[in-house]
Amino acid sequence: MRIITRDRSFYRSLFRLSGAIVLQNLITYSVNLADNVMIGRYAEAALNGVSIANQLQFLLQMFAGGIAAGISVIAAQYWGQRRVEPIRRIVSVGLTLGLIGSAALTAAAVITPGGLLGILTNSPKVIAEGAKYVRIVAASYCIFTVSQILLGALRSVETVRIGFWVSVVSLVINVSLNYILIFPTFGTPELGIRGAAIATLVSRIAELALIIVYLVFFDKKLRLKFSEVFLLQKSYVRDFLKSGLPLVLSNVSWGLAMSIQTAIIGRLGDEVISANSIAATVFQIVSVVIYGTAAATSVVIGKAVGAGKTEDAKEYARTLQLIYVVLGILSSAVLFAAKGPVISLYSSISDESARMANSFILVLCVTIVGTAYQMSCLTGIVSGGGQTGFVFVNDLIFMWGIVLPASLLAAFVLELSPLAVFICLKSDQILKCAVAVVKVNRFTWIRQLTR
Repeated sequence: MRIITRDRSFYRSLFRLSGAIVLQNLITYSVNLADNVMIGRYAEAALNGVSIANQLQFLLQMFAGGIAAGISVIAAQYWGQRRVEPIRRIVSVGLTLGLIGSAALTAAAVITPGGLLGILTNSPKVIAEGAKYVRIVAASYCIFTVSQILLGALRSVETVRIGFWVSVVSLVINVSLNYILIFPTFGTPELGIRGAAIATLVSRIAELALIIVYLVFFDKKLRLKFSEVFLLQKSYVRDFLKSGLPLVLSNVSWGLAMSIQTAIIGRLGDEVISANSIAATVFQIVSVVIYGTAAATSVVIGKAVGAGKTEDAKEYARTLQLIYVVLGILSSAVLFAAKGPVISLYSSISDESARMANSFILVLCVTIVGTAYQMSCLTGIVSGGGQTGFVFVNDLIFMWGIVLPASLLAAFVLELSPLAVFICLKSDQILKCAVAVVKVNRFTWIRQLTR
């Protein structure tokens, strides 16, 4: 039994996929960082408004990401057998579900933006600023969802470069328009938070346009036929509901939990909201390698299982666990080194917000090691191997059964400090590691999902 595989094709596939996904995610999160920094230089109230409003975007991102993951888990096994037609049918199911869900969120955001944001914070000033942003950016929700699902489908057949170039174009457009529209530049009006929303909307439209151009003129693997993209077959609908839906539910459950966490933070004061926004943004940037490796793992493991290479999948899983631990330690070091320079970029925030952001990031320096191991094991190896329902059940137990009740108790009954509450909110990242160690090394997650 080998602890470290000598299969060079495994390393080539893993690092090629991971590298492309990491670059794509790095640029995507850089868009959020650019929004935060530019709005943070404009006004702290606007920064808090965007931070709260982006929780709706985060919930949508988790929903779309869950659908993309559900497609990828099934499609990667078909790709291991080099069968493309079933992949197209699974993509059709995912796109239909994605449009229904994103359209519902769009309608709610347009009709009652203040009502949605009021769930996340009780600050009238923050709600008023956030509502300005949401009314405009809601128009991008369906566009963003379709883009993420199509990129996920392409990733399942090991096409990843297009995601990188789409993200590059999005970053350039977003940052340029932010500079022009947030501040009065080149004679343009000072739109502030509305300018940031317009920049995001335009960049999302450009993303989808580029993906469609690629699929129509350049793609040689997936060969999606847009005339058939919403033609559903019952057998593949059943397959997605059985194997893909648990990942959607897991992601949505996680997104809702994060929204509740934001609601808890949002009731501890404006300085806490600012600090959490900064900490979350820098964490996203630093953790892109972790999330990219987890996404690549799902494809590599799924492909091996689909091709019937069970022993290879086990050997890969043992090697991957060592890689995850190393990534966690390196990410912690980078996060620690980056905290000072990043916080200094936010010139409009108070000294108390900056001090608290520093403390929050120190907590994340510890929990990111757990994130690198347990999240990658569970969403990458276990889900990629075919046991997609386990992550959903595990999240329900830890997040809804332990973390959220403990955090609510700490915040509103015991009235502990914001730092103590933040530690409670992030504790599951360490607790889940014990479950991940046992689950992965029992190898009960290897399941065939193909017909």
